[in-house]
Amino acid sequence: MNIGIIVHSRTGNTLSVAKRIKESLEQKGHSVDLKRVTAINEEPAPNETVLLKDNPEISNYDAVIFGAPVHAFSLSQVMSAYLKQIPSLENKRVNCFVTQKFPFSFLGGNHSVNQMKKICVEKKAEFGNTGIVNWSNKKREELIKNVVESCGEV
Repeated sequence: MNIGIIVHSRTGNTLSVAKRIKESLEQKGHSVDLKRVTAINEEPAPNETVLLKDNPEISNYDAVIFGAPVHAFSLSQVMSAYLKQIPSLENKRVNCFVTQKFPFSFLGGNHSVNQMKKICVEKKAEFGNTGIVNWSNKKREELIKNVVESCGEV
């Protein structure tokens, strides 16, 4: 299966999880590309539009995994802008995950995953698994393993 992993990562935490998902999928025999979404204005002002710099194309993938950090208890504005500009996710299996600094998912992680899911479902994705890594949680490594496993099911 041809799989794209598309992430927005500023500190490298989300990217590190994506790399582990990529390794796991490749060990299962999948062809996997890992691409980053970046913006010209990574921290736009409240009324400013996010201007994407790197905007990965996903049409060639059978399945896509989206990963992003939680910013201010919500999905990062960069990933939100990227997902909204995708014309369609029809006939694509989509998994997603978020990383967040806080130790508990109710502090923005759940909301961010739900934001991603809503956008993807509106674009007719075959929505699959989700995951949350709480970076300051004592069980962070276990959380990462769970995300690698669940998002690696395509």
